[in-house]
Amino acid sequence: MTDLLTQSIHSKMKDIDFSGVAHVKMGDEVLLETSRGFSNRAEEIKNTMDTRFGIASGCKIFTAVGIAKLVDEGKLSFEDKLIDCLDTPFPNFDEGITIHHLLTHSSGIPDYFDEDVMDDFEELWQERPMYTMTKLEDFLPMFINREMMFSPGDRFHYNNAGYILLGLVIEKMTGTVFTEYIEKELFPYLEMTESGYFSMDQLPKNTALGYIETEDGWKTNIYSLPIKGGPDGGAYITTRDMITFWEALFTNKILSEDTTKSLLTPHIREDEDTYYGYGIWIDKQDGEIFKYHVMGYDPGVSFHSAFYPNNGLKLVIPSNKSEGAYSILEKIEEHLFKGLQA
Repeated sequence: MTDLLTQSIHSKMKDIDFSGVAHVKMGDEVLLETSRGFSNRAEEIKNTMDTRFGIASGCKIFTAVGIAKLVDEGKLSFEDKLIDCLDTPFPNFDEGITIHHLLTHSSGIPDYFDEDVMDDFEELWQERPMYTMTKLEDFLPMFINREMMFSPGDRFHYNNAGYILLGLVIEKMTGTVFTEYIEKELFPYLEMTESGYFSMDQLPKNTALGYIETEDGWKTNIYSLPIKGGPDGGAYITTRDMITFWEALFTNKILSEDTTKSLLTPHIREDEDTYYGYGIWIDKQDGEIFKYHVMGYDPGVSFHSAFYPNNGLKLVIPSNKSEGAYSILEKIEEHLFKGLQA
């Protein structure tokens, strides 16, 4: 099965000109480790299994885990109200907004980048240069004075600003800059030694540059994103580190069993078979949970990673192009689940 999977994925990668890595593991058995394309096109440095990739919104799960750790420590509750957690004035926000609402994209607050309305993330930085966005407070003027979109808990509406606020809650509770908190309290504990929130003008060795296709070739994404990631997106991982994260999360090595269950509960429905927990998507089939997954898309970034509870399958697919990861995920599922479900 492993050889056939490898052949199938290599063929798909070639068809779509994929650039990135695909890593699949079931239990302790590695089913697939393969890479394609360049982490640096100008220098022709190839992507490898050791390459770090940006994962855009895929790291919202790290933010949710950061909040959940504070819950485990008794410093916070999922039902705590936002107005009790931050001193920032929110003149038009509903006073009933809770941490739970922010985690589940059901707060109704205005967003600084509404993915249902805005198409191009790059347009966001034309009036507000991305190199000026160096701390979480820099995002606040982009949304805190706007009107609520709906009442808290009414429905799901994907919201990046909510995760900015969660990052500010972590900073307030810990006295530590959000990225430093995750890098010091989560990644080392899990031995995710290659992962981090790196500034785009100070990327470490073995880090893929993100590439955007243009009419006359390509360009890097350095002028398309905030200079450094945060609670709403922008971390860098290796696929091995992400596999380690899944294994630790689902064996209660990060959080208590009760808090892990809260994180992984399908709290709110996004569509017919898709739900959202805390920082994580949850897909059902025939009423049962089929997979837990995270994803991220930015200019020059596409990312999918999933855990399948019925068989312990874990997959990680980062790409340093704006699309491609989902096509590889689909092909892997098509190949594996026909056999596993037979």
